[in-house]
Amino acid sequence: ENKWCYSPCGIMDQYVSSATSENAMLFIDCRSYEYEEICMKQPNTVVLVITNSNVKHSIGSGEYPVRVQQCQRVTQLLQQHNNKIESLRDVTDIEILESIKNNDKNKDDDDDIDVLFRRARHAVSENARTLQSKSCIESGDWVRLGQLMNDSHASMRDDYEVSCTEIDILVELAQNFDDGVYGSRLTGGGFGGCTVTLVEKNQADALMEYLKVEYKSKADKECE
Repeated sequence: ENKWCYSPCGIMDQYVSSATSENAMLFIDCRSYEYEEICMKQPNTVVLVITNSNVKHSIGSGEYPVRVQQCQRVTQLLQQHNNKIESLRDVTDIEILESIKNNDKNKDDDDDIDVLFRRARHAVSENARTLQSKSCIESGDWVRLGQLMNDSHASMRDDYEVSCTEIDILVELAQNFDDGVYGSRLTGGGFGGCTVTLVEKNQADALMEYLKVEYKSKADKECE
């Protein structure tokens, strides 16, 4: 896909569709290409609701390739300070990231530098959230997992800027649902597509009906 379709996508969809067993999730190491199946503790108490915003997007065009390029550019800037950094995966401390940004003496465009480092901040913080989420899934800490999902969406919306109005509406509706929702966030490449919401199983049907009605009212679109 990268070479022949000019689509700078990752490996998640391909791995999940070919390597995941029923009722399991896949934890993927995108550097080593190793993967591990993980299962939700007490899977009968909570479910994941996937909601399609019906906002179409394309990985091969638009802003998605721009984000890939921005991450590559900020990695190159960071390598000027630490040649051991191969990718943003190697940056694990947000404070160090901010320090490098603030002390960079080669700024040609402060606004551009700020954007690049916000992209990096999302990647670094999202890697940390992913590791924490794995532990939460295995231990059944749904409250903490929901908080991580909410934080992830805020980061994608504000730092990585890959959300859109319709997705934000769906996420906010789910997060403000009366009872049973732990967290909600954008899923996939962004700029449309779907949300994923962690909710108590006995509240899932009510949530889905609520989202259909309220999304139509607020976004003038149908969700599925």
